[in-house]
Amino acid sequence: MAHSSRLEDLYQDHNGWLNGWLRRRLGCPQSAADLAQDTFVRVLSARELPPLAEPRAFLTTIAKRVLSNHFRRQDLERAYLDALLQLPEQLAPSEEEKAIILQTLVELDQLLDALPSAVRRAFLLSQVDGLSHAEVARELGISIATVKRHLQKALLRCYFAL
Repeated sequence: MAHSSRLEDLYQDHNGWLNGWLRRRLGCPQSAADLAQDTFVRVLSARELPPLAEPRAFLTTIAKRVLSNHFRRQDLERAYLDALLQLPEQLAPSEEEKAIILQTLVELDQLLDALPSAVRRAFLLSQVDGLSHAEVARELGISIATVKRHLQKALLRCYFAL
């Protein structure tokens, strides 16, 4: 009960401030409100609310992560839509297919983001660019054995995420 009461107090005391902070960064009141709610959802999903000497600093830290994810998703969506413009109209996916593909791309991006950059780069060169192990090795300046280890690590991450 104490957790929900503390969370309610945090929300009532700082939601307006957080909305303003996000609005200044986004320039859009609707997006700011959405991201403020996402921030409080993250706080709510935590098992325990730590003692907060500086509640605004705590909320700012979480909101920065939420904001970063928001911008990352926007960039990913923009790149996906740009790629779709390159397709002939008859091959363009339906709106439902676009939404499913975009959600899949976001989830894959989150999975890959947790990997070391060399592993992520090897995976993308192999799976997206279609390079062979030898070509990936040349591109990254590493051995073929290292490429195979990197790809195994990335594929295991994707497999276990299912």
